[in-house]
Amino acid sequence: MTENNFIISSIEDESELELMISWAKNEGWNPGIYDAKTYYETDSKGFFLGKLNGEPIGCISAVAYDLTFGFLGFYIVKPEFRNQGFGIQLWRRGLEYLGERNIGLDGVVAQQNNYRKSGFKMAYNHVRYQGIGGSNISHNLVELNSISFQELITYDMQCFPTNREKFLTNWIKQEKSIALGLVKNEQLQGYGVIRPCANGYRIGALFADNVNIADTIYQGLVADKQDCPIFIDIPSHNLLAQKLVEKYKMYPVFEAARMYNKNFPDVVINKIFAVTSLELG
Repeated sequence: MTENNFIISSIEDESELELMISWAKNEGWNPGIYDAKTYYETDSKGFFLGKLNGEPIGCISAVAYDLTFGFLGFYIVKPEFRNQGFGIQLWRRGLEYLGERNIGLDGVVAQQNNYRKSGFKMAYNHVRYQGIGGSNISHNLVELNSISFQELITYDMQCFPTNREKFLTNWIKQEKSIALGLVKNEQLQGYGVIRPCANGYRIGALFADNVNIADTIYQGLVADKQDCPIFIDIPSHNLLAQKLVEKYKMYPVFEAARMYNKNFPDVVINKIFAVTSLELG
């Protein structure tokens, strides 16, 4: 088989994104069961499949949030087709699509040196922790769809490199998810989302003004998840997030490096108690 048999193109519909998500599941990345709609509607042209003689064998996502920032994810080649040059072609297509934007990614340990060769620099690690759900929450939390969406966007931009209105529109309403916020003195002081995944539930985002607010929201998110596996990806630079997972006797199960090819975005890292998604940032 020659390179001429290998064709990379944007996915045709949401069902092909479901295929990419199934490959992520096979890699042990534990994607959300209902992530596809949110991802696809954020940038439907930013998901690429590589097909060899018509058979899908690899993929990458290169989601453009706006003209300044994009995020790479779903960088997968099926095991039997690795080390044959297909992965680098997918990689180049993703970079080409995002152009001159500042690009972020969450790189698995095995690929970090390769990312550095392409000019990516490490900002910090994300560490995935696993625990068990259930709590006796009694605090007053509100559903996110009950507050001003613009207020949510404004708060989110403290913790994410750009405005991601299209993404959040669907993310906080994802099927079988829970999205909660804490409002005090008519001001949003933190929010969190929990969603069902291939194994258990993942929390993301969890952004909050301080660890006490993050703790309150965390308890609200897991309150009805008694004995269910709970996963949360925390930035290693936020030591208070570390204390939060230790409080609930969670333990590390996975690690990835947040990297950027240009500048490190000016986000408030101490407000990030859980990254939203390792696939889209």
